[in-house]
Amino acid sequence: MSDEQAIESAHRCPLDLGTRGAGRPRACDAEARTQELINSAGELFLEKGYAKVSLEMIARRARVAVRTIYVKFGGKSGLFREVLLSGRNAYFATMEDLGTNRRPVREVLIDFGVRIHDMLSSPTAIQLYRMVIAEAHRDPELAEAFYEAGPRQSREALNRYFTRPDVRSQFRADIPPEQLTIHLINCLMGDHLKRYLFNPQAGREREDALLVEQRVDLFLRGAQS
Repeated sequence: MSDEQAIESAHRCPLDLGTRGAGRPRACDAEARTQELINSAGELFLEKGYAKVSLEMIARRARVAVRTIYVKFGGKSGLFREVLLSGRNAYFATMEDLGTNRRPVREVLIDFGVRIHDMLSSPTAIQLYRMVIAEAHRDPELAEAFYEAGPRQSREALNRYFTRPDVRSQFRADIPPEQLTIHLINCLMGDHLKRYLFNPQAGREREDALLVEQRVDLFLRGAQS
């Protein structure tokens, strides 16, 4: 579900205070049950680790059939991908799409930087990163699902932004958009993410937004024309 779809879903599903007869569940009821399934899976992954969680365990906690998980997500790796996307949407749902955002470049990148920093420095994200690092060599599907739902989403969004003609004209012509994306992410989170992963206390202390601004300014000084 995209950021825009998540917002629209919230507006489509007001509280139902009346009595509803039996039959096919409303769309918003079905979405709520799907989200409950995603939440249940996320809780189990964090509690036990990806490898130790079975679809049967998830189905029992979410009170659904195992077949439902296969139909909706294709299996455990597909469900894990949706867990990550759901978490990411919580941080980016209120951010204007980078394809249409017309604010000054510095403001856009600071907004993006603050959100991605808050997301990646959260205790839940750090725990998930550690879990993936520990288990990826045994389960390539886990690593692929993590990349598809996490780093790839951010990279593709930034690549689209940096290839926009109005934005591209503000940066050095000798630096490809893909390299601008990599440089920005490294400025924002490169060393900091390693520190969070290897220092159990680091991720619990949120850095001031001023530091994100400093990292964006460092990026712009090296990349703008």
